[in-house]
Amino acid sequence: MTASGISRREARRQAVILLYQRDVTGLPVPELVENALRAGEHADDPFTGELVDGVEADRAALDARITEAATGWSAERIAPLERNILRVAILEISAGDVPVPVAIDEAIEMAKKWCAAEAPAFVNGVLGRVAREAPEAAA
Repeated sequence: MTASGISRREARRQAVILLYQRDVTGLPVPELVENALRAGEHADDPFTGELVDGVEADRAALDARITEAATGWSAERIAPLERNILRVAILEISAGDVPVPVAIDEAIEMAKKWCAAEAPAFVNGVLGRVAREAPEAAA
């Protein structure tokens, strides 16, 4: 559970939604958070904010890792929802604050729920390559 009492899974989901909306609408994150709060979402959760801030701060590096790992695809060509699922998972893999299999499983579950039928396998493949290249994988 996070500080606001929601699960880390729910906080990840909320982070992906906010980041997706940011990509699609171009609206600033604080405005998207306000909209989500009015809709009854837990968008002000500290862990959600940490994930969103981390992706926003490292967007270029995260996208470069996606492009490297997504054979034949650049991050810009990947659907916005899948791209943000990957960004959050790669951020968590890089930070090392959750076990790599957990980050990958959470991302695959979101892709199964929200994306096209081929998305879970794509997300799994990209994250598998990222995980193999992560410093903690070499240890």
